[in-house]
Amino acid sequence: MTILENVPLAPYTTLGVGGPARWMVETGDEGEMLAAVRFAHEQGAPHFILGGGSNLLVNDAGFPGVVIRITGSASEWRDGGDGFATICADAGMDWDAVVQLVVEKNCAGIECLAGIPGSVGGTPVQNVGAYGQEVSHSIASVRALDLEAGRVVHLAAAECGFTYRRSIFNSSQMGRYAIIRVEYSLKLDGAPHLGYRDVKQYFAERGVLRPTLMETAVAVRAIRARKGMLLDSADADSASAGSFFKNPIVDVATVARLAAVGDCSVDEIPQFPAGAGYSEGSVKLSAAWLIERAGFHKGFSLGRAGLSSKHVLAIVNRGGATAAEILALRDAVIGGVLQRTVIKLEQEPVMLG
Repeated sequence: MTILENVPLAPYTTLGVGGPARWMVETGDEGEMLAAVRFAHEQGAPHFILGGGSNLLVNDAGFPGVVIRITGSASEWRDGGDGFATICADAGMDWDAVVQLVVEKNCAGIECLAGIPGSVGGTPVQNVGAYGQEVSHSIASVRALDLEAGRVVHLAAAECGFTYRRSIFNSSQMGRYAIIRVEYSLKLDGAPHLGYRDVKQYFAERGVLRPTLMETAVAVRAIRARKGMLLDSADADSASAGSFFKNPIVDVATVARLAAVGDCSVDEIPQFPAGAGYSEGSVKLSAAWLIERAGFHKGFSLGRAGLSSKHVLAIVNRGGATAAEILALRDAVIGGVLQRTVIKLEQEPVMLG
């Protein structure tokens, strides 16, 4: 096992922000992962599991511990013979490559998650979702290294505690597991999910009545690119961590209060089903709508950090931004939304350091 020292972390993130890791190990070997954790314990230092870095904000001072960057990009496809198929993919595999493989096999379940940056290992952690789909609906099981027990475990989807943008991996058991491999269950010849307005509008404008799974994935990538949510070195708005703020989930009474203070009707407030794990009286609000309602516009900037010129949900590194500048803009948006709408937004990216 090679242990690197004082490794800059900014290049390993899509935001391109942050200081160095005191130590770094890059491996796909389970024994080396455990050895890296033991090394961290010997140094009296923390450890952190790094995937694609697409949902990460690193402190300017860096991380005073061991960063374990998970590698490995193999996958295995199986036809279950019952109308479903599975794909098992290494944690280090590029997520969009998995989506592409799945739609090429004409399997439904993750087509609306096309174009999301990052690696396979990060998808169950955050319960990645977009355009009406969540990855938890397709995850069958997770193979992980239990860093406390020092052994490999297999967790069924029901054991992962999935709710909106949450799992045990980023909440109750944060830091305990290193995800090694994920198994997804997909429906053969299934219909694409076309529930979201942006996707419906894309096909309506093109006169496509029955899009294929491949066409749906292409559409989602195009929509994401239009919003600066597709990694592209030629697009300055893509230097972000994706959606920086979670869509808040509130009860219906809060929606009524929001209408009162916002001088609008309840029907004017964008609302969506809260999803699994929430009470029947809960709804999901649009964080973007709340941010714009609070007076923040696309392209708004503080120093070298700004909101995307295409979508107010994304905080963008305008070039040379520090983590402190990203956080100052975050705090300004959260404070402004709270003052204007009585809703407190939550940060989506993980903070390291």
